[in-house]
Amino acid sequence: MIIEKLHIPSTPDQLSLVDEVAQKAAKQMGFNKEQSDDVSIAVTEIVNNAIMHGNLADPKKEVLITFRKLKNSLKIQIQDEGEGFKPDEVEDPTKEENIHKFKGRGIFIVKHLMDSVKFKHSREGMIISLEKRKH
Repeated sequence: MIIEKLHIPSTPDQLSLVDEVAQKAAKQMGFNKEQSDDVSIAVTEIVNNAIMHGNLADPKKEVLITFRKLKNSLKIQIQDEGEGFKPDEVEDPTKEENIHKFKGRGIFIVKHLMDSVKFKHSREGMIISLEKRKH
């Protein structure tokens, strides 16, 4: 069941709305504070990446965010209109040679906060699916 569907312009000022909707969706799932924070942090990080890296902060391009309530999990799909990237090529920020680099930290954190993170290229843009299960 779709809880919420957002079409937002690719401007950073939209992140507060995204955070608010993510918190609301997590609350509807009955997640505790820690789980709700995990969802909120992960969603805003991926949406920020979609805005800044995928759509290059072009306000004419949109980011589509869909929140779905499943029986035991919350699924969030985020789609931008960018050319995409290869997740396997994002450097591991925990390796010594990357410790002082800022790239790759967001995806690393999101993978640790969520139970599932999937990346998919489409003709319309990059699609990232996040899932948080009730524990």
